[in-house]
Amino acid sequence: MPKIRTKYVCQQCGGEQSKWMGKCPDCGAWNTLEEVVEASQSQNATQQRRQALLSHAPLTQGTNIPLVLPDIQPLSQPRITVGYPEMDRVLGGGLVPGSVILVGGEPGIGKSTLLLQVSGSIAQTTGPVLYVSGEESVEQVKMRAERLDISGERLYLLASIELDAITEAVHRLKPSLLIVDSIQTLIASHLTSAPGSISQVRECTLQLVQLAKSTHVPIFIIGHVTKEGTVAGPKALEHIADAVLYLEGERYHSYRLLRGVKNRFGATHEVGVFEMHGEGMVEVANPSAVFLADREDGATGSAIVVSMEGTRPLLVEVQALVTPSNFGNARCTTNGIEHNRLLMLLAVLTKRVGLAVGNHDVYANVIGGFTLEEPSIDLGVAAAIASSYREKNIPSDMVLVGEVGLSGELRAVSRLAMRVRESAKLGFKRCIVPSAGKDSRGRGELEDAGLPKDFKVLTASSLAVALEIALH
Repeated sequence: MPKIRTKYVCQQCGGEQSKWMGKCPDCGAWNTLEEVVEASQSQNATQQRRQALLSHAPLTQGTNIPLVLPDIQPLSQPRITVGYPEMDRVLGGGLVPGSVILVGGEPGIGKSTLLLQVSGSIAQTTGPVLYVSGEESVEQVKMRAERLDISGERLYLLASIELDAITEAVHRLKPSLLIVDSIQTLIASHLTSAPGSISQVRECTLQLVQLAKSTHVPIFIIGHVTKEGTVAGPKALEHIADAVLYLEGERYHSYRLLRGVKNRFGATHEVGVFEMHGEGMVEVANPSAVFLADREDGATGSAIVVSMEGTRPLLVEVQALVTPSNFGNARCTTNGIEHNRLLMLLAVLTKRVGLAVGNHDVYANVIGGFTLEEPSIDLGVAAAIASSYREKNIPSDMVLVGEVGLSGELRAVSRLAMRVRESAKLGFKRCIVPSAGKDSRGRGELEDAGLPKDFKVLTASSLAVALEIALH
């Protein structure tokens, strides 16, 4: 009887080790090595795997026979619109035939709801859609479809976790779109590991990519997010997919952000804004106006910043609260702003501006449940802190844009004209920008922006000067 051999596979990156370790030497993750039985490399198992990967004749011929670039005919199929302009924006104009899109997000954020709505829209306008659910029965999916008012006659449901059954259904139906919910539930017949393991996830994703490229059927793959905030082994999935989308937002807020972090066929870091209702996801055409609707005029510690999310400028309210600390160590709490970035701004305010915030508790919050990472919000966050500390409000018709350096200077930001134009469109009258952003080129862009005559662009070279203007 042959001896059973085992190995330890990292569930985060897929690295293999001969013995157990607390920390994976490849990716540095802790407690991710799991013992698995090493499959015998028999000729039968090897042939099964090769047959599974190379069972699609058109793709096999294209990869085995080198072709000269001018002889390759481009795809004649146009992009497929999903029926939601916000999602088309993130995808770069629609679905590319044969593309594989990975959609990730926290549990309950609305991934299945959004893709079921997309399925219903494409089934009505383009062609048949196959929705594969490995977590729900077809009756449960139908209940959700009825709640979303989806009654597509060309929407086919399949409750299966076997990859072979899914492949057979795709070849039989020839759908315009395939949705897999979720990749952690699929199993490949030639592997003995459990569903959701790194080997099953990686193997099933590779076979789905082969299926998409050979049949030119776009595929949406839903991937669960782990407690660390990653999509079930990002090293094994994100580099395989053509596009990676994240559905973000607080579970207790109604707004959701569909953010593109990778796209081989369009711009990255584009954002689509949706609002969760009882009837499903509803697009937010003008998110800046919605986010500012409940703003209170005359409140201290409030500032309006302009953050570029891809090619879209978003105006968001940033709030800060500065109170004397009742304990020995002052606290610094953030929500939607990077903690280290806030600590840096507090140090600059203390050293360069003279605000004694070292013995104060500082709380910073981004309204709407967003997470802002762009440096251009530095000026707005610092102004909100100074406003709360000095008990002076920032004018309600003023917007602040600028990156703060360690020397207290204001640095130029990209796409200044788009930010200022969006501010004027929403009814703001003044905007503080860095002096470095109004050079000859920046001045020409602002002049060509078509700003109203009563809109004023105020410049400041340092954080101290900008705060004097804002809190005057």
